[in-house]
Amino acid sequence: MAHTIHDIGVASQIGSYSDAIEAKPNLRWLMTSGTPGLALSGDGLPEDITGQAELAWQHIIGILGKAGMTVTDIVKVTQYLTRADDIAAYAKVRTRYLGQTRPASMLLVIPQLVWPEILVEVEIIAAKA
Repeated sequence: MAHTIHDIGVASQIGSYSDAIEAKPNLRWLMTSGTPGLALSGDGLPEDITGQAELAWQHIIGILGKAGMTVTDIVKVTQYLTRADDIAAYAKVRTRYLGQTRPASMLLVIPQLVWPEILVEVEIIAAKA
């Protein structure tokens, strides 16, 4: 594996993520922009957090695939939500896409994203040999 997990026990009290990930030397790195749940067809944006989170994670999976990577290569994920009430629904979607992968993680609840109707953006850092 290209990563070593360094847990001290803080993250496991909150969710399914790691306290820290160490990436081995000489890896390829992939960093995404904030990725919202916009429909690639141009049909817009689902109105609910589950629909937007599904699309955002589908886009992340697609980006990883273009780079020859998978979710197991993610070392850090940062998530931005605009409503604290959406955390539980978002977490269910995230868990479905990440499975047993436990990257370092940060979730922020902020007042607004670039468009007021965007409820979530996800950005990742991945590393692979």
